[in-house]
Amino acid sequence: MRRTIVAVVVMAALAVLVQAATATAGVGTRLRHDPNHKLTQSTSSNWSGYAATGGPFTSVSASWTEPSVTCSGTAYASFWVGLDGDTSSTVEQTGTDADCSGSTPQYYAWYEMYPKYPVNLSNPVQPGDAMSASVTTTGSGRFTLTISDSTQGWSYTTSQRLKSAALSSAEVIAEAPSSRSGVLPLANFGTVSFSNATANGASLATFNPDPITMASGSTVKAQPSSISSSGSFSVTWKHS
Repeated sequence: MRRTIVAVVVMAALAVLVQAATATAGVGTRLRHDPNHKLTQSTSSNWSGYAATGGPFTSVSASWTEPSVTCSGTAYASFWVGLDGDTSSTVEQTGTDADCSGSTPQYYAWYEMYPKYPVNLSNPVQPGDAMSASVTTTGSGRFTLTISDSTQGWSYTTSQRLKSAALSSAEVIAEAPSSRSGVLPLANFGTVSFSNATANGASLATFNPDPITMASGSTVKAQPSSISSSGSFSVTWKHS
C-alpha cells in the first residue's frame, strides 16, 4: 500500500511538472519570432506595427498593456521590441505572448536572439499588466535585453552576444509567430496599445518608420493605427 501511495504521489508531481513545462513553452509548440516576411514594403505575413530602417540602431524600447485573448482554437500572438529583422536575417528581441490552447489562454514573457529559439520566462504575466521592454547594444556584438512587468512587480535582464547583427532596423511589433510548418494562426488579441516607443533614445516616430499591416492574401490580419510624435500607437486584430 505504501509503495502504491508513493507511486501515485510521484506520478502526480510529474504531471504538475509536465503541465508547467507546457505552459511556458507556447502551448506545446516550439515557437519562433521570425524576421519580417515582407509581402510589400508595408505589408507582412507575420508582423504588424512600426519598423524604422537604415540604421545603425543601437537601442529600442516601448511599453504596452498585455491584451486579453479571446480563444476559440489554438492560436498565438506575440508583442515585442527588437533590433534587426526588417531587411536583415537576425532579430534581437524580447516581449510577451498571449496564446490559446483550444479555449484556454496562456500568457508569458520571453527573449530571443534569432535564429536561436526563444527562451521563455517563468515570471507571471496576466492580461492588463503594464509591460515595458528594451534592447540595447554596444555595437560590437554585446546585447542587453530587459523586460519588466510593473503590475506583477518583476524585471528580467539578460546579456547576450551576436557578432553578426546588422543593427539595420528597430521595431515595435505584434506578430503571428512561426513554427517549422510556417506562420501560425493569429490569436484574437483585440487591440494592443504601445506607448513611448523609442529608437536610439528618440521617439520612433522621428525615424519615419514604416507602418506594417499583417495580411494573408487579401485578408488583413492585424493593422496599426497612426503613430504619435511621442511614439504611441495601437495594433488591432482583424482576422486569424
